[in-house]
Amino acid sequence: MTEKKKLILALAVLFAVNILVICLAQSALAASYQRGSTGTVVKQIQTKLKSWGYYSGSVDGVYGSATEAAVRAFQKKNGLTVDGKAGPQTLKAMGISDSTAAGSSGGDVALLARLISAEARGEPYVGQVAVGAVVLNRMKHPSFPNTMSGVIYQPGAFSCLQDGQFNRPVADSCYQAARDALNGWDPSGGAIYYFNPATATSKWIWSRPLLVVIGKHRFCA
Repeated sequence: MTEKKKLILALAVLFAVNILVICLAQSALAASYQRGSTGTVVKQIQTKLKSWGYYSGSVDGVYGSATEAAVRAFQKKNGLTVDGKAGPQTLKAMGISDSTAAGSSGGDVALLARLISAEARGEPYVGQVAVGAVVLNRMKHPSFPNTMSGVIYQPGAFSCLQDGQFNRPVADSCYQAARDALNGWDPSGGAIYYFNPATATSKWIWSRPLLVVIGKHRFCA
C-alpha cells in the first residue's frame, strides 16, 4: 500500500471515529431523566404526572423513587417501555420538550407569563396553566390572531391590559405555568374563553358552552 493510500485510509478512519464520537455525544445529550436527576424538566414531569393522578408527592424537581414509580405507571398505561426513566419517547408522550422554554423563545415565555400573572395571579396553579392554554388555543382558532402577541394585544381581549394589571411584577409561578402551557398541558379542555362570574359584565359570555371550572374562572368553548 502506498503512503498516499495509507494517509487516505488513516484520514477515513479518523473521520469515522469523529462521527461516532459526535453521535455518541448527541445520544448522551438526548433528553433522559431518571432517579437522581434534578431541575426544571423534572418539575415539569412531576407536575404533569400529578395532574394525571400518577404522582402524589411534592413538585420539587428531584427525581426520586416516587417520581420513578409514577413514570413507570405512566409508561405502562401508555404502551411505552417500562423502565422508570423519562427518555425521549416518554417525554414526547407527556408533551414535554427538553427545554425550559418548551421549544419557544424566551420572549414568548415571558409574554405569556405576564398575561397569566395579570389574569390569574391569585388562582390555583392549574388555573394559571389553563389561562395560558386559552391563549395558545386562540392562536390555533380561525377567529383569532395566529401569534401570541396578536392574541394578547387584540383590542378588548384581556381586561388586564386596560386596568394596569399587565404591568405589575410577574408572579414566579406564572413562568412555569407558561412553560407548561407551551408544552401542551391544557387543563381548560380546549377553551378559547374564560371569565370570572363574580365580575363579568357581558351577558354574551354566559352563552358560551362551559367546559370546566377552575378556581374562580369558568372556561368555555
